[in-house]
Amino acid sequence: MFEIMRTAVGSLTANKTRSMLTMLGVVIGVGAVIAMIAVGNGASRQMEGVISSMGTNMIVLRAGAPNTGGVRQSAGSGASLTLADIRAIEEECWSIQDVAPQVNASSQLIFENRNWPSQVIGTTSGFFNIREFQAQNGRLLDDEDERGAAKVAVIGETVARELFGRVDPVGKNIRIRNIPFEVVGVLAPKGQSAMGQDQDDTVIVPITTAQRRLVRNVFADSVNMAFVQAADISMMDSAMAEIRALLRQRHRLTQDKEDDFNLQNMTQMMDTLAQSTRVMSLLLGAVASISLLVGGIGIMNIMLVSVTERTREIGIRMAIGARGYDIRVQFLLEAMLLSLTGGIIGIILGLGASAAVSNVLKWPTSVSGGAIAMAAGFSCVIGVFFGLYPAWKASTLRPIDALRFE
Repeated sequence: MFEIMRTAVGSLTANKTRSMLTMLGVVIGVGAVIAMIAVGNGASRQMEGVISSMGTNMIVLRAGAPNTGGVRQSAGSGASLTLADIRAIEEECWSIQDVAPQVNASSQLIFENRNWPSQVIGTTSGFFNIREFQAQNGRLLDDEDERGAAKVAVIGETVARELFGRVDPVGKNIRIRNIPFEVVGVLAPKGQSAMGQDQDDTVIVPITTAQRRLVRNVFADSVNMAFVQAADISMMDSAMAEIRALLRQRHRLTQDKEDDFNLQNMTQMMDTLAQSTRVMSLLLGAVASISLLVGGIGIMNIMLVSVTERTREIGIRMAIGARGYDIRVQFLLEAMLLSLTGGIIGIILGLGASAAVSNVLKWPTSVSGGAIAMAAGFSCVIGVFFGLYPAWKASTLRPIDALRFE
């Protein structure tokens, strides 16, 4: 076997340029597979991180979408959800750990000679726990702020940067709709949400203050939405069922009427998006695998040419005692060496391409050992599969015909 291996290596090194060109398809194929799977895995992990940043065990409850003049409005724009509903959920649903109502208002924020348009959120202290917001500077809102309808605000990092620059915002006053609010805290950065919204471009005030001073609504007690945190991730379904049953009872909805509110399970959204990104990764890998197939065909073509060129050599080897098995093994080894060497170079190329995509294009990438092992294994399989026919053809030559070949 050692002699056969030495002969196979000698045959490949004797035609270095042809061997390198033969390996090129496998190199590109393996490199493309690793790079594409790395991009897909990176996108999947980034999406999971974005959704996780919105909070764990979380259910989003929105007011229903009303019809105005026959036109369906956006979810959360109705008055079907009130603070009384939120308090009832908190008191009567046993599978609920915390709940935070929310009212929204877009406004121009003003500090001295600077201004910045942002989203103003009126909510309770439970909002920070559910959404996993933390204070980078100063403090968060508390129950006393809500009870006293205090004119205080916690701002996101984007608002702090645009309004205050390098000045410490804590203790300063900003104006929201010409009403002064004292900045008591700055939130730690959260980045973009799953919908692409900047979670740091926000101002959070007590919900009582927002309802009385900022939100002009005919229904004073109404809220746009609420974030509900289940006691445990295993209780998500039961929590949603309890909320739905309670709100339908409170809103006096009969069986033939649709819900006038919307419930969304963030865990389900995470699973759906994770599945989508996994499918994307598989599709990218499948497309890149076509290059491996083309590389395998290239190996088979060159090996067939090699058999034709070396017909006389094969005849001499058979004449001095080589068996058909020895010829088959030699040509299979040559095909496998070409494919395996190309696979190793392709792995290095794929890792380099992944690093380049991450550093230059700033796309997230994640190279997995499984992808590397799969690409290397596939390259070996390609070598065996596409080397079988040339090896079989070489081993079936008749020695007398091979010796007479010119």
